[in-house]
Amino acid sequence: MNDQRERTFGLWYDFRNPPQWHRPFSTLYREALDQIAWAESLGIGSVWLTEHHFCDDGYTPSPFTLAAAIGERTSTMRIGTNLIVAPLHNPVRLAEDAATISLLTGGRFDLGVGQGYWAPEFAAFGRTVRNRPSLLEESVALIRRAWSGSDEPFEGKRFRLPAVRVTPVPERAPKLLVGAMAAPAIERAARIGDGFLSTQNAHQPSYLDALERVGKPREAGEIFAGQWAVIAEDPEREWARIGQHALYQLNNYISWGAFGPPEEVPVFADADQIVAAGAFQLWDPATAVDELTTLLRERPQIKDVHFWAQLPGEPVDSGSARVELLASKVIPEVRQRLAVEAAP
Repeated sequence: MNDQRERTFGLWYDFRNPPQWHRPFSTLYREALDQIAWAESLGIGSVWLTEHHFCDDGYTPSPFTLAAAIGERTSTMRIGTNLIVAPLHNPVRLAEDAATISLLTGGRFDLGVGQGYWAPEFAAFGRTVRNRPSLLEESVALIRRAWSGSDEPFEGKRFRLPAVRVTPVPERAPKLLVGAMAAPAIERAARIGDGFLSTQNAHQPSYLDALERVGKPREAGEIFAGQWAVIAEDPEREWARIGQHALYQLNNYISWGAFGPPEEVPVFADADQIVAAGAFQLWDPATAVDELTTLLRERPQIKDVHFWAQLPGEPVDSGSARVELLASKVIPEVRQRLAVEAAP
């Protein structure tokens, strides 16, 4: 089994600011950056940023800018994207921005990408949704070429680059992680990625199986596991307080097509239906320790487990209470249990 000390536990941010709970974005950003620096002092080991555009609630459109700001406020925390919608971007700019953040943070940055799904974004950026697979594959190939310092020309279906060298190159190349949920996309992630960004945990076995199909040992896989769980001393009471924020979050994703064609995936009628469907887990600290210990024992490929710091529109201080509980009562006990199990 992989040494449990290699694993990190982290926080996930989308910086959404829905109209019904709106406050100044300057306040939201400032409070979240303070929260992240504080979380690092508690032992939280990673922070993950995601991306969308043209959302009424300001869903993070510029994760690289936020990553650089977080890098300046922290010293040990790993910073990653889960995820950048690669087909919307020029891959040379992705490579340049990621390399710059890696250099600014002493190699603490990892670049997570995915193919995206929301048609209005593709239309606005002049990209075609059906070209997502080739756009993603060529983006990954071009980013790797850029980081290597090569000046070999690149000729693809979607992108071309003459014999130029992209500089500066990262001193330690970021991991290039790929997120996916559909079976073909998961196999692509296994083939082209340094690791897999999972949403919830259900797709992890498919990724490990796909590694073998593409000729890689499943033991060498790396999983960075985004969790949809609320950890609180009284999780049912917590859910009664914040469930409307989760309802907003998930129904937006459903309407955009994140989990399949919107006409085929019904929205949730209320917050309790979310829990009944298993879309969010409600854990007290003891349950969280049991669940995470089992998950990490059974899937040693998992390198990071991260949770939403707060749900869309939820005050930052409200999320901080769960962050402190995670850091003080869950992570140390999980590490202790895994250490005992790993001891000879």
